[in-house]
Amino acid sequence: MSEPSTPVLAEGRWFWRRLYVFVSSAVLWSLLAWAVSRTSPDQMAAVARGLMGLLGLLLVLYLVAPSAQQIVSILADLRLRLAGGVR
Repeated sequence: MSEPSTPVLAEGRWFWRRLYVFVSSAVLWSLLAWAVSRTSPDQMAAVARGLMGLLGLLLVLYLVAPSAQQIVSILADLRLRLAGGVR
C-alpha cells in the first residue's frame, strides 16, 4: 500500500510567511506611528509597551507555531489513527 501523501502547501516555500511578517510588521509600525502622534505624553509609555508586547507576541507565534504544512501532516496522521490505521 502506498502512503497517503501530504499536500504541499504554498507556505512551505516561505513566501507566504515572509509576506505575512512583512505586512504585519508594516501595519504594526504604522500603528505605532499613529499612536505616537495621537497620544498625550503622559500616556506614551503605556501605549508603546502595549504595542511592543503585541509585536513580541506576533514574533513568538511566528517562530514557535507550527507551519500550515505541519498542521496538515498532524491532522492526516490523527485521521489515520482514529480510523484504526497504522500507528
